[in-house]
Amino acid sequence: MREDSIWAVYEQRLHRVSAYIHDHLDEELDLDRLSAIACLSPHHWHRVYRAVHGETLAATVKRLRLHRAAGDLVGTNLSVEEIARRTGYPNLQSFNRIFKSVFGMPPARYRREGSHTIFQSVSKKGIGDMYDVTTKTLPPRELVGVSHTGSYMAIGRAFETLGGTLQARHLFLPEMKMIGVYLDDPELVPEDKLRSFACVTEGEHVPAEAPLVHRHLDGGEYAVLRHKGPYADMDRAYRWLYGEWLPQSGREVRDTVMFEEYINNPRDAAPTELLTDIHLPLK
Repeated sequence: MREDSIWAVYEQRLHRVSAYIHDHLDEELDLDRLSAIACLSPHHWHRVYRAVHGETLAATVKRLRLHRAAGDLVGTNLSVEEIARRTGYPNLQSFNRIFKSVFGMPPARYRREGSHTIFQSVSKKGIGDMYDVTTKTLPPRELVGVSHTGSYMAIGRAFETLGGTLQARHLFLPEMKMIGVYLDDPELVPEDKLRSFACVTEGEHVPAEAPLVHRHLDGGEYAVLRHKGPYADMDRAYRWLYGEWLPQSGREVRDTVMFEEYINNPRDAAPTELLTDIHLPLK
């Protein structure tokens, strides 16, 4: 079998396993079960998965579950005990220990004092000093990506598909930057209808063969807010950018899409060290 045909088979298996992980985070996800879904022995599948995604299957499952747990702590009234069970830790002490090792503080404290809370009580006097907001003029950019419908917190599924597809087709370039394009306002559109795209730059020469699609980003002036911390906290950053910074800036929003550029990778950086540039288009 030709090499490109072999990787086409692996690509389908990567997509199948990634979709299964995201759909069954509440269930037991051990190597044997995921290898069976991939139709390969655990030994070989683990090597293929790690070569393509840069982390083990166990690391992916742990990262996604803790990412969701952080979102639950910030955005729901679920008790820490309920979130621990949902994350696969029936023992609360184990959940507290693992969560603290990743997020730098236990879950109950994170709910009270996590980085999302800085946007709740800032005085207007200190805004200019506390937040890293700059204006930049950017050229148009051509992207290639994978579409996603549903919760913006779940766009990681589309990024997994995008990364696996690019690697399997030998299309990934080191200079590609990760971009999230979000088309709808979550306060106006039902969660299951929200539209977004997980993308990378340098997409003009990448064939738009399913599941890949091309997207265009308009050039022009943007206000750029650098957010440091877990993705689950970013809703507060958006509210502050629109509710505090924009009225005081004297600027108007331009009628084109907002986007996020991810400066580092959640596979390599701790959640508290994640850097995201939120781009708000300006007239």
